[in-house]
Amino acid sequence: MKLPRDLTGDELLRGLKRIGYLLERQAGSHMILKCDSPRTHSVTVPNHKPIKVGTLSSILHEIALQRSLSVEALLGELKL
Repeated sequence: MKLPRDLTGDELLRGLKRIGYLLERQAGSHMILKCDSPRTHSVTVPNHKPIKVGTLSSILHEIALQRSLSVEALLGELKL
């Protein structure tokens, strides 16, 4: 599945909230999200319009590894 090219930080935040991530804090233009299941994990998401494709790919890859999913399966769960 191809990564979305025009995804904003707020849109990614909404998708990550669907799978259990919560906004812990925001420092400038970066949001720090935390998820406690299956184990504690935090990820930093830039609040940019749009998020660069390489940055988005890195964020999704990190979350997919944490959840033992493929990036394609994760994109399906996020409904972006």
